[in-house]
Amino acid sequence: MNKKLNTVLFIAGATLFNIFVTALFFMLLLIAYARFIMQRLPEGAQAWSFPLIFIAALAISFALYQCVLKAMQKKASLDSGK
Repeated sequence: MNKKLNTVLFIAGATLFNIFVTALFFMLLLIAYARFIMQRLPEGAQAWSFPLIFIAALAISFALYQCVLKAMQKKASLDSGK
């Protein structure tokens, strides 16, 4: 396999990983919210919970994606022509 194919496969895998992690954290945060927080909030505050959970899931997955991407780049050097 050549360098371009390796790069495309790496980016495709990283994108799928990011989508999976975002969906996972979204579901985990939504379940945690429904079980522990939803009953304690007034109805007006409950309307803002879904967008906040979505943004939190994106932020967590982005931070995890950055850490994993840095670790993978150290392991498999994409810059060298070797």
